[in-house]
Amino acid sequence: MRRSTGTIRPCGTMSSSISRLAYSLLASLPPWYGLFTAFFPVIVYFFLGTSRHISVGAFPVLSLMVGAVVTRLVPDEGPPVNITGFEGLTSDEQRVMVAASVTFLMGIMQLTMGLLQVGFIVMYLSDTLVSGFTTAAAVHILVSQLKFVLGLVVPGLSGPLSIVYTLEKIFVQIEKTNVCDLVTSILIMVVVFIVKEINDRYKAKLPVPIPIEVIMTVIACGVSYAFNFRVNYKVDVVGRIPVGYESPMGPNMQIFGQTAVEAFPMAIVGFAVAFSVAKVYSVKHDYIIDGNQELIAFGASNIIGAAFKSFAASTALSRSAVQESTGGKTQIAGLLSALIVMVVTLAIGFLLEPLPKSVLGAVVIVNLKGMLMQIREVPYLWRRDRPDCVVWVVTCLASILLGLDLGLAVGLGIELLTVVFRAQFPRCSVLANITGTDIYKDRKDYMSIYEPEGVKIFRIPSPIFFANIDFFRGKLVEAVGFNPLRVLRKRNKALRMIRKLLKKGELQMTSKGLLLISSGPIEESEDESNMEELDQPTDFKDLPVQVNWNSELPANIHVPRVDVHSLILDFSAVSFLDISALKGLKAALKELIRVEVEVYIVACDAYILKKLHSCMFFDDEVKSSMFFLTLHDAMLHILEKHPVNSENTKVCEKVITTATIHGNQCNGVSSLRSRDRFVHVSESETKF
Repeated sequence: MRRSTGTIRPCGTMSSSISRLAYSLLASLPPWYGLFTAFFPVIVYFFLGTSRHISVGAFPVLSLMVGAVVTRLVPDEGPPVNITGFEGLTSDEQRVMVAASVTFLMGIMQLTMGLLQVGFIVMYLSDTLVSGFTTAAAVHILVSQLKFVLGLVVPGLSGPLSIVYTLEKIFVQIEKTNVCDLVTSILIMVVVFIVKEINDRYKAKLPVPIPIEVIMTVIACGVSYAFNFRVNYKVDVVGRIPVGYESPMGPNMQIFGQTAVEAFPMAIVGFAVAFSVAKVYSVKHDYIIDGNQELIAFGASNIIGAAFKSFAASTALSRSAVQESTGGKTQIAGLLSALIVMVVTLAIGFLLEPLPKSVLGAVVIVNLKGMLMQIREVPYLWRRDRPDCVVWVVTCLASILLGLDLGLAVGLGIELLTVVFRAQFPRCSVLANITGTDIYKDRKDYMSIYEPEGVKIFRIPSPIFFANIDFFRGKLVEAVGFNPLRVLRKRNKALRMIRKLLKKGELQMTSKGLLLISSGPIEESEDESNMEELDQPTDFKDLPVQVNWNSELPANIHVPRVDVHSLILDFSAVSFLDISALKGLKAALKELIRVEVEVYIVACDAYILKKLHSCMFFDDEVKSSMFFLTLHDAMLHILEKHPVNSENTKVCEKVITTATIHGNQCNGVSSLRSRDRFVHVSESETKF
């Protein structure tokens, strides 16, 4: 039987109403203001939102962030901050003004970001960062509720290390614990936890979840009223709940200046949580949500809600889950939920007056299970992705110790640093041909590979820019096994000495090549006065013979051998180059070309090629003919230009030439070397 588009269970809404009362305690406000947050923002979102399934309301992390601002400006102990507009107001009224003003400012920020089309900003909050942040928030919430569970009078604190000072104040007066509050809280937590586990385990068989929070709240209210907990056991109860709604109020501009720093992370966190939940439901039910429109909807919801004294709203996770699981398919379900909350506010709110605050604290703590259990992600992240694990741990610890606003900033900074770290130090690799195919993979990962003699294939899986160009050049030197600039300078020094010996007559041209006549010691010139000449291409125009740099040179002249004749750069993963990278890349290519290494660039993006042309990258040495469409095309060109001599390697060359993705294997070629022997570079070849 098909469910209606606006179905919602009253029990689920009543349960969420209990949670709203509890979240008011997190915001350091009287409990009934949570009902305002479950009404006004929902009405506004009904008209402006694009998600069909999320339910707007108080979110515990946001409530705690609001509470931190409230307790900073209106502390439990001592006078409030000197703000115009506080005169003649009670402490609760001052706190309501602060909460409403910071919520109004938060809404303005969200609305502005939506109008400026910057909804993409939440993409910078990764799942790992949000997980660590919400886990830390759960710890803060747990500590903040201990005073209600234990029945202690503990002032609200905010700022760095506030959680440490709060725990200190709790343990200092632990002997003053109200036993009635403690027993009630433990009983509520045990029963609610067990029934929630039953709901979760048998959710496929239960038509609706058992509303255990509502049941236990009704029982607690009845028992508290019957035994007069407030008088007989000194239990702190909700107390008088005004009937109806209060008149609207404007924000305090002076509070804006005091809370702007806290309002911005609240705007980001509130939207990020709501948008991530909305995106999950939109994918599940196959419809599109607009991030910028969602920013506008939440901004307007918070602005109008703040005018009616509600505090920061995002998505009510539990109510959204109930709304979706019970068949709600449009925001009509949210509208019905708001109407039920209105009935509670206008008609039956007085029934909750004897409810102990310890019950609300117990309900909040039980609902933290999901957020606290996120700590199980740490071992998984450590095994799979250690930079992500660092982001999680640092964000969590910073948010616990420094506070949620500073912790979020620290986490975001660490996250961006890991992105820079990954891009600045990518995992470069030397590729080799998988025997019998036209596939090229990291030679460290395969044994049956083929590398033609004198050919290196180098891959960088990252954009090349100012921060990693030096790293790129260093890794390139490691891949080819020699420093081309050092080799070039050695060769030019050798040519300088050969010319000097020829001029003195100590070196003569014979049929076997250059012959040293003098038997005396030859000292190599150490003149470094003109280093620029040593960096220029080798010039043989005034010499009677072409020098073979890999053969033995006369006069004990030593020049490092270069066994690489071709280098292929795989640019398939390079998405962009900046100007610094272009200069560094061109310098590296020229150094290689000047020591007679042919360089080929393959799989280069068309955008990069266009940029190279526009930046005058090519000249007489670095030519556009070095670019090939695929790596295999470049390899075929090299094998044609530099045919191998060995009969066995000719067989493998033929296999490469005729290979396809499903090509034949080069079976039976016993001389084909294994990975370790084939890619070995001897110590003598690398020292020069």
